[in-house]
Amino acid sequence: MELLPASATEADTATGAQDGRTRDKITQLLLERGGATAAELGRALGLSAAGIRRHLDALLADGDVTIRDHASGAPRGRGRPAKVFLLTDAARLRCGTHAYDNIASAALRFIAVHSGAAAVTEFAEAQVSALEQRCRAAMEGAGDDPFARAEALAAVLTAEGYAANATTIATGGQLCQHHCPVAHVAAEFPQLCEAETAVISRLIGTHVQRLATIAHGDGVCTTHIPASAGHAGNTTTKKNSTVRTER
Repeated sequence: MELLPASATEADTATGAQDGRTRDKITQLLLERGGATAAELGRALGLSAAGIRRHLDALLADGDVTIRDHASGAPRGRGRPAKVFLLTDAARLRCGTHAYDNIASAALRFIAVHSGAAAVTEFAEAQVSALEQRCRAAMEGAGDDPFARAEALAAVLTAEGYAANATTIATGGQLCQHHCPVAHVAAEFPQLCEAETAVISRLIGTHVQRLATIAHGDGVCTTHIPASAGHAGNTTTKKNSTVRTER
């Protein structure tokens, strides 16, 4: 298979990020206005008719927006009636997650003020304990090999909504989580990330090291799994093996 040049890959990534930001703006406008036509959205965002249609088609395909006929008392000229785009219930729920984040952050601040930092840590550990139990149950039969367990854990985390994948690299293994459901809260309370890292370590069965987190502005939560003496000789042959479990 022919590989794209690095520059082309980078350009595709940049375009995808720009598209994502534009669709976030469309979602926010629809949330604020309750509904809008393609022409109204295009004017608000400075996009051409073809440009706004491309983004709306993508949002329709993803199930984030729906369409209804424009209801207006004003007489219309000839031609098809304008269509109004609205957010689906699922998209509205996602837009509301920041409100829950604010409540969670406020609750943790209250705990920190009235009970101290140790209480916040205790709360974080309690929060991830249920996740640990579910992961441990789903990982039965994964064996004792840390890399095999990392691959099994990635699959379980993906089912939990973390969009995870496990890879083998020259210095050991790597577990990446491309989504974090508590990133906004964890940015203020790193105890949540620390508790999750401890769970990953226990589930894999070896010491691990967090290299990056979404909560601190990185694109991916990355956990390094150092190679043990028994695996040091195998990293070359396994270096490029990747188990991708993103949904």
